Amino acid sequence: MVRTSSTMLPLGTQLPYFDLSGVPGTRLDDDFQGLKSFSSKMFFEKPLLLMIICAHCPFVKHIESGITNLHIDYQKKVQFVAVSSNSLITHPQDGPKFLSAQANSHGWTFPYLFDESQSLAISLKAACTPDFFLFAPSSKGQQLLKYRGQMDGSRPGNKEPVTARDLRSAIDIVLSGQTTLIDQKPSIGCNIKWHPGKEPPWYG
Repeated sequence: MVRTSSTMLPLGTQLPYFDLSGVPGTRLDDDFQGLKSFSSKMFFEKPLLLMIICAHCPFVKHIESGITNLHIDYQKKVQFVAVSSNSLITHPQDGPKFLSAQANSHGWTFPYLFDESQSLAISLKAACTPDFFLFAPSSKGQQLLKYRGQMDGSRPGNKEPVTARDLRSAIDIVLSGQTTLIDQKPSIGCNIKWHPGKEPPWYG
């Protein structure tokens, strides 16, 4: 495990295009029943929270309940999408059956996508798990980045409660239509497990 911080992608970045397979065996909201793949073109009506997570990372496990509670509170106003980009060459414990078990054990019904090529993680300059990206629709129909970084200041072992304070503040500001966001701090977690020999420039 390499303790890694977010790269902090520039605010205003447009949502990268993606078309990824959903993790089989997960329960989905009615809007997504029966779908096996998910495109970025499907997520333009509401703000979109992209969560780069995985099954095995202790930093992710630490905030799983926070993800659950956040989704319960905002699912009618914000689109939630989880993405796992870890290489299965080096970390088969993040394979689809483990992601499905993770989602189902926490009652997650939002799409959980498998970024096997790691193309979405690279487009986002994602660096760690968890890493959070909040996009909001613009007047031109684009999803633009409004927040990136940590859920809150809680980390394994630091005894701070998991409240999702930072993400909640960012979501509330976006939903209110304001343009100035809170002080944004990087997320900290395990490094994304890149395919051997294909590490991006910002890794290491």
